[in-house]
Amino acid sequence: MAPRKNFRNQAKKEVKPAAVVNKNGVKAEATVAASGGGFSGTKIFTWFMVLALLGVWSSVAVVWFDLVDYDNVIERAKEFRFNFSEVLQGKLSAYDADGDGDFDVEDAKVLLGLKERPVSVLLREAKEESAVKEPDDSRDEATHPYEDENNAIDTKGELVEKAQPQQTVEESKQYNNQAGSLETKETVQLRYNAEVESVPEPEADVEPEVESVPEPEADVEPEVESVPEPEADVEPEVESVPEPEADVEPEVESVPELKENAEDQPKDKLQEKAKKKKPKLLNKFEKTIKMEIDAAEKLRKKGKMEEAVRAFETLVLQYPQSPRCRYGKALAEDGLAEKMLSNDMLQKAIGTYKEASELPNATPDLIKATLKKRAERQQFLGRMRGALATLEKLVQIFPEDVALKNDLGVAHLLIGDNKGAKRIYEEVLATAPSDGFAKVHYGFILKSENKIAESIPFLRDGLESGDPGTDDGRFYFHLGDALQRMGDDSAYKWYERGHLRGHFASVWQRSLYNVDGLKAQPWWTPKDTGYMDLVKTLERNWRIIRDEAQSVMDKTTGLFVPEEENLREKGEWGQFTLWQQGKKAGESCRSVPKTCGLLERYPEATGCKRGQIKFSVMQPGTHVWPHTGPTNCRLRMHLGLVIPKTGCKIRCTNDTRAWEEGKVLIFDDSFEHEVWQDADSYRLIFIVDVWHPELTQYQRQTLSPI
Repeated sequence: MAPRKNFRNQAKKEVKPAAVVNKNGVKAEATVAASGGGFSGTKIFTWFMVLALLGVWSSVAVVWFDLVDYDNVIERAKEFRFNFSEVLQGKLSAYDADGDGDFDVEDAKVLLGLKERPVSVLLREAKEESAVKEPDDSRDEATHPYEDENNAIDTKGELVEKAQPQQTVEESKQYNNQAGSLETKETVQLRYNAEVESVPEPEADVEPEVESVPEPEADVEPEVESVPEPEADVEPEVESVPEPEADVEPEVESVPELKENAEDQPKDKLQEKAKKKKPKLLNKFEKTIKMEIDAAEKLRKKGKMEEAVRAFETLVLQYPQSPRCRYGKALAEDGLAEKMLSNDMLQKAIGTYKEASELPNATPDLIKATLKKRAERQQFLGRMRGALATLEKLVQIFPEDVALKNDLGVAHLLIGDNKGAKRIYEEVLATAPSDGFAKVHYGFILKSENKIAESIPFLRDGLESGDPGTDDGRFYFHLGDALQRMGDDSAYKWYERGHLRGHFASVWQRSLYNVDGLKAQPWWTPKDTGYMDLVKTLERNWRIIRDEAQSVMDKTTGLFVPEEENLREKGEWGQFTLWQQGKKAGESCRSVPKTCGLLERYPEATGCKRGQIKFSVMQPGTHVWPHTGPTNCRLRMHLGLVIPKTGCKIRCTNDTRAWEEGKVLIFDDSFEHEVWQDADSYRLIFIVDVWHPELTQYQRQTLSPI
């Protein structure tokens, strides 16, 4: 980089008077006669060029009174379309970076990256670009400039599903319980402020329906001028998006096809599609400031979230009664929250959504879009009851909107209110009997009530409808499970279909919460796992473990509780848990201190947040349905403690084995397995779940509990 004086020297050389030859042939430098001589036109032009160059570069150079990186200035100049020929001609207003009408030191700071460009300048430029692209304001009547805003906000579907640390909600009967049981466990919600970014797996209890919500609005009534104003506690709604179908292989003949042709669709479905219109978010006044809103919106869509927030804040100050400006501010804050991974910023956006929905003169479409978005983000933060209140308000305002009712049903399921959800879906099916979303969810509820036969037609018809929100692994899982329990071999056709659509790793391995790429095999040896020391400890001390287990089997203690996952066809099956989701049950361990002491030094077991450590006792005449565990992230060890000589066996895939006292069996319970107890006395085993050996330490720390 040339020092400043080099440019000055160059200027000096350029202005040095040229030598001339006098009458006597002697060289002399041209001078200006004191008697009235002057510069020629050429000299005057040269001096003007010199002054222009010195003026411009002096303005840049004096910043901080230090040497300047001229290479950087040139690059910055290119960004602002800096043209030196125009500089020489004095046309500097085009490079007014700070908006004060001239080119000065402040503009130089902007060029050097020492100062941010003012919001007013950014808005002005974005507005100018919008004016070039959208000269015809008549477009307002047919559509609005933000028709793709949901897609712009909900990038990568699932708000991507950055893996987040758990947020526990009240213990309740879970909508997400993939085994069809009503198992009680903590709901885990995705949250922003997490350290996980690379764990390639969905969180344990997060509902797919709650995730991305870019579904187009149905049954919009843009002509309605007055709508009941939402209440203060209202929150938005969540729509389900069908999973991608990248792995589908339509040539498989055994898999039933979806109804995709128009002629195959029920009439009410065709009518519903015909009713869909683009939402109108601008009221009459906002159409007069559309250019300003467009300019701020352009910043948001380009991903410049900080600038977009400032731009919309400026608009809100100018037009405090504009619902669209306030909604744009909420969307920008939402995008900034995602960028910053900030729960606080997301909470601020949720509040702004509410403000926008409560302003007078908000269009019906804006009220709907704003509250739906608010409900979605509250569900993201685990505020399920708040989202439920919002959706209830939306249904009151838009009672004919079936999609809102469907989402309200999901909100009931998310707080464990199956009865409330069932009532909602019964109402939907009474008015829209072909609604596939309502059918699969209603079938799911019936199956959770152990109404197996009744659930099958609803699950099957809902999946065959192909409606948005139905192509979900849980519904394939539950339909196949229901068919299996009814002795119908077509269950495996549905499992195959779920596998082909990417929901299951294979027909046999049907867990839903997985990490891709882990070694998958039904049966494992101790050497395969790498946990040889743990296996040896269990086998060497099996009698100590057995004696402590038998000491707490007295029914009067109530320590063994019946299996609650609805996995038994018949019989009695009790369990006594020592660790659950990586947390020690202190009271239980005090009853069996030696057993717990043996396990304390094996974090692969005690720290397995996706497993349990427990005693399992099964009485004669017990049969456990074929089922799979929820995740491929664990392996399950069975230590035989009291094993009858005959009648007890376990099948994993198509390989059936038996327990031995003092020996450990290891299998991957994400594969289908089934248990029989046909002996004449009880069977007692010790179950120890361990992390899959291929999981990294980082994954073990950051995966959510199950």
